[in-house]
Amino acid sequence: MAHRIKPTKIDKSGPTFYWAIFTLACLGVLDATYLLIYKLTSNNAMCLGNGGCHNVNFSSYSEIGGIPVSVFGILAFLVIAGILLLEPRFKIAKDNGSLAIFGISLTGVAFMAYLTWLEINIIHSICPFCVASAVIITLIFILGLIRLIKQPDSRRN
Repeated sequence: MAHRIKPTKIDKSGPTFYWAIFTLACLGVLDATYLLIYKLTSNNAMCLGNGGCHNVNFSSYSEIGGIPVSVFGILAFLVIAGILLLEPRFKIAKDNGSLAIFGISLTGVAFMAYLTWLEINIIHSICPFCVASAVIITLIFILGLIRLIKQPDSRRN
């Protein structure tokens, strides 16, 4: 007697992860842009909470080669959002987008861990907007990892 083939379970969580990561990337762009505006204007009224924004944003660690760190955050979040927008349109983005987002977010998490260590141990101030950025990139990393694991291997098709 022949055995029936069990139907495979279709994973419908793809769009949920897509939109969650896209929304987080947009929030990340807004947060990093806020930090850049604060850095460029030195408007202390923008520094909410404990005043740590000023100490962190004007420390010697707030720039790399004269470029504010927030610019790198803006670029990373824009690239993540851009990859997501390109996935439905281009096969290379669809096949490699999850891996690229994972890689970018992994780099972002490692860099934010370093920056957070600097805030706590060297600068001795915590910037709430920097913490928000760290939380956002960490959530993108977690969702990106799950998305990467759940992505079907297109080489088998």
